[in-house]
Amino acid sequence: MKFNRAARLLPAGLFALSLAIIAAAQAQSTAPTRPAPSPPGAADYKPEVGQQGKDVVWVPTSQALVNKMLDMAKLTAADVHYDLGSGDGRTVITAARRGARSYGIEYNPDMVALSQRAAAQEGVAERATFTKADLFETDFSRATVITMFLLPEINLRLRSKILAMKPGTRVVSNTFTMGEWEADETGTAGSDEGSSYYRTALLWIVPAKVDGTWKSAAGDITFKQEFQKIAGAINVGGTLTLVTAGKLRGDEISFSAGGTQYSGKVAGDTITGTATSGGTSRDWRATRGK
Repeated sequence: MKFNRAARLLPAGLFALSLAIIAAAQAQSTAPTRPAPSPPGAADYKPEVGQQGKDVVWVPTSQALVNKMLDMAKLTAADVHYDLGSGDGRTVITAARRGARSYGIEYNPDMVALSQRAAAQEGVAERATFTKADLFETDFSRATVITMFLLPEINLRLRSKILAMKPGTRVVSNTFTMGEWEADETGTAGSDEGSSYYRTALLWIVPAKVDGTWKSAAGDITFKQEFQKIAGAINVGGTLTLVTAGKLRGDEISFSAGGTQYSGKVAGDTITGTATSGGTSRDWRATRGK
């Protein structure tokens, strides 16, 4: 290494500093080039458990619980399935393997790309669609089955939108609840991936809306509805008979009143079914009061 006369005339401290700067520059020029970070959607992307998302951190649902959730929803090839917060895509891919048309909504574009690659590898890309989107701005109204692994407060934010869906829509959550809307069924799955956490599946079936007064041959029926639970009374000439054990399961309704058991189906402003008393059944019909 050579230095000119001006460099030799520098004070010792400054000269030493100059040498250090030159040496660092040479070292940098000869050092191996560090690879650039992987671009979004890169094939080598690997998600980490606990990584931060838009509204929640990511924790995968075990395959055993995925299977249990779809079993509880009675998912078939005739269903349209949406997974809200689809993560690595395993729930959507499992639903697509069962023949359903399945859609994953996920905010992380890397996760979306990862899921798309996995669906292609599994041979279900035609039935498994992944979209980078915000849950609260997504229209999933045509779903017949919804799955999700979100926090309770997010479930509550989505609840009114879900309750407005077609009666009979099945909704299954990994672990977390819908506030005072009680689950219709609860199930558990074994731990297939070494974790004893997040093994509970909760199923809700969107109930028909029957709150209000209905006209029937048995008298005017007033229902008070709280999600899938109903109470009320039948008014016959000013005499009230209480409605008990009332419940809805999608568009199916059942209740008791004055020793008679009523069951039927709700179709908009009409309920048709049977009324059974003393071992004898008869047709029963009610229409919503105007």
